[in-house]
Amino acid sequence: MSKISPRIPKAKKKSFSSFDLASAYKRLGIKTLVSWLLPTSILEPTDFFNQRLERLHRTFDLRTYEESKKLLIDAFCEEAMEGIEKLKIWKGGKIESDFLVGNADYLIAERQDYLDTPFLCIVEAKRDDFEQGLAQCLVEMQACQWENNQAGKHLDVLGVVTNGQGWIFYKLTLAGVVHETRTYIADEAPQLLGALHHIFQECEKNIP
Repeated sequence: MSKISPRIPKAKKKSFSSFDLASAYKRLGIKTLVSWLLPTSILEPTDFFNQRLERLHRTFDLRTYEESKKLLIDAFCEEAMEGIEKLKIWKGGKIESDFLVGNADYLIAERQDYLDTPFLCIVEAKRDDFEQGLAQCLVEMQACQWENNQAGKHLDVLGVVTNGQGWIFYKLTLAGVVHETRTYIADEAPQLLGALHHIFQECEKNIP
């Protein structure tokens, strides 16, 4: 009677939230970040956005609970997406590489009926922990880049870490270098919306 060979389980993939900053840096093979200066871009908020923001601040606690902070992130992303015709925002979308797997807070990808090869991931800095948010953003960007590479799309991938009030933008280049901007703040809405709109435009350039 022949023996049945035991099945060897595949190595378990790691979740994005399991990384701290040091392990994320090591995963990407980097030791430091490079300063990134975005072009000066101003996008004046619409009356609708101003009214929505005022209502959100009046109606919800936007400082304490994470679910409420997402309302701010939603509002800024929606406003900055105006005029961007080829992209869609995916909340909770799954991304996966040969080593990593998980669901991102927000992904920006081509506007279609299914999620494919995201260009940008947005990570909520939960409990205002931007260091942990950066760790998660780094490995999510790497997974996004891996998915694009598998599809024959070789491009820089972008990332954002935010708690709704502060926003920091990142870029992972094909050479493996990570760039980081200054912190943009929600109280300076025209500057933040301009930067976010510029980032969305950069993503849109990847679509023929």
